Amino acid sequence: MNNDTAIQKQPNSENGIIKEEINLQYHWYMPAFFSVYFISLLVPAIMFMSYIMLFYLPSFLNTSNFIILFITLDPLLASIFMPFVIIICYLVHLFIVGLITRYYWSITEKKSPSKDGIIPKNIPSKTQNYYHIRSFLIKYPKNATLRGPFPWLIRWMYNFIKSNKIGKGSVVEEQFGGDRYLEMGNNCYIGPNGAISSHAVEGIFGNISYAKIKIGNNVTAAAFNPIAPGVEIGDNSALLPLTGATKYNILKGNDYYFGAPLRRIFKKRLMEYLQISEDDLMRAEKVNEEYTKEKV
Repeated sequence: MNNDTAIQKQPNSENGIIKEEINLQYHWYMPAFFSVYFISLLVPAIMFMSYIMLFYLPSFLNTSNFIILFITLDPLLASIFMPFVIIICYLVHLFIVGLITRYYWSITEKKSPSKDGIIPKNIPSKTQNYYHIRSFLIKYPKNATLRGPFPWLIRWMYNFIKSNKIGKGSVVEEQFGGDRYLEMGNNCYIGPNGAISSHAVEGIFGNISYAKIKIGNNVTAAAFNPIAPGVEIGDNSALLPLTGATKYNILKGNDYYFGAPLRRIFKKRLMEYLQISEDDLMRAEKVNEEYTKEKV
């Protein structure tokens, strides 16, 4: 069986059942991991050590007189610039991570472009193979960005790698999924602990549903909002906490949604849910309209 297959079939002699095993594709995973991980750390490490050896060590650490550290310019500059050098090294690290991941990502997209459909798990296929490779590739860039000091750079990271398309002013908090095959408009907010997943495994050994998620402009998802493959959310929508959208659900927008599976929430129920008056709700809608006009 060639390397394009995602799974290998091996007969089970005990009961005659065909056993499915994933082909780990080491010729993809190992070079991708070592190049992304080590090169992205090697270059910033060289930059940082160069600063230490050429500037910080002679100007600050090798100063014999303690008072000179505070009355001369070089030791002060060496200390002041240290945090900025660390930040620059971290940003260079993220850029190299994104650059190398983008290279591998573009190769996989050329060989097997992402598209809507069902990926069978019991049939060897190039589609399933590259689906797993892309799942592996995006993990490190996502975690390195979201769990770093500048998590808002995740929008840039996704757009740079081209795993997602996220518009200006949109904020994506740390969540499960949300790292590929997502198209999001401008000025959206996706709250923490959500689950925007363009893929879903139907059962332990089931098929993989894979479909793009489309989110319009000015969409707010509060927190703990699972969104399944194929969901389309129209402009000016708001998902209340613990609201879940099932597969291929299409929301027209300009409304509030709650529940799992989600449904429209009417004004009276919304006021009870948020414990606010009708005047408060009207004021909020007016502020949202004014904000939307300013952005346009």
